Amino acid sequence: MSKAKLEYIWLDGYSPVQELRSKTKVVDGFDGKLESCPIWSFDGSSTLQAEGNASDCLLKPVALYPDPQRDNGWLVMNEVLNSDGTPHESNHRAKIDDDDEDFWFGFEQEYFIMDINTDLPLGFPKKGFPYPQGQYYCSVGGRFTWGREFVYEHLEVCLAAGLNIEGINQEVAPGQWEFQNFAKGAKKAGDELWVARYLLNRITEEHGYYIELHPKPVKGDWNGSGMHANFSNGILRNAGSKEIYETICEAFRPLHNEHINVYGAHNDQRLTGLHETQSIDQFSYGVSDRGASIRIPIATVESGWKGWLEDRRPASNGNPYQIAARIIKTVKSAKVEAVAN
Repeated sequence: MSKAKLEYIWLDGYSPVQELRSKTKVVDGFDGKLESCPIWSFDGSSTLQAEGNASDCLLKPVALYPDPQRDNGWLVMNEVLNSDGTPHESNHRAKIDDDDEDFWFGFEQEYFIMDINTDLPLGFPKKGFPYPQGQYYCSVGGRFTWGREFVYEHLEVCLAAGLNIEGINQEVAPGQWEFQNFAKGAKKAGDELWVARYLLNRITEEHGYYIELHPKPVKGDWNGSGMHANFSNGILRNAGSKEIYETICEAFRPLHNEHINVYGAHNDQRLTGLHETQSIDQFSYGVSDRGASIRIPIATVESGWKGWLEDRRPASNGNPYQIAARIIKTVKSAKVEAVAN
């Protein structure tokens, strides 16, 4: 019987941006079921999650996907637990209040592909700047497009792993790309985004690249990198009322700072009020307004105020677990009665 290779993936304790870690467990007779993945452990003192004199942390498998790049391989997403089995303080997934999976999330993950030899995005010259932004967005051809082969490889690997990637596109700066994922259930959406990020980073090892999720890695007249969070729950999907949407949007206003605090590091460099953003110290919402904090999609309005909202504030390096948890908490605080299906 062939041995299965289980790649255990987790988030470390670094701040302000958590990083991915992984290691391989080889097992006999694996049946491809999540419940057959044993709880494992790791040295938390090497990931800023424990002291050296009591360094064991536990890995609790929470999602399982086939690994297309390894024979009989599997990708295992994990929550980090303390040695007594309680959630570690770095475990933001455990804080999501969505056990009934009423909340659906779609994340738009922007990122830069960086050349490991120059520490610049693909397409950037060593001196000066390339053409102004605009010509690169969804472009084709070697004059304005870099990294397509790599991006296509990532898409194919994600789809083969069973991740629900719904689209990709080149963004407005050289070497800047985006993929979108969607899932019914906040935890599932976060799991799939983190595994997609893991695969994105792992593939760079074969190309001499690395991925930059800083929201403004190159200073200048460029859009930054964000991770717009599209979300809905049963109320938003069935509202049929402009007033309900405005009530939910207004619930975000007094909690703006609480959201910004968990929406990613260095976001002040991106949320300037320019380049399709609202200023980091202001809150606004509007129909089809890409300069607002929260955009009400025109499709929602045209569907009779039944649909979703787009929070445009999260940075590209934000933790989807934290973002989803904060959005859910705010939406649930809105004084809106449930809407019958």
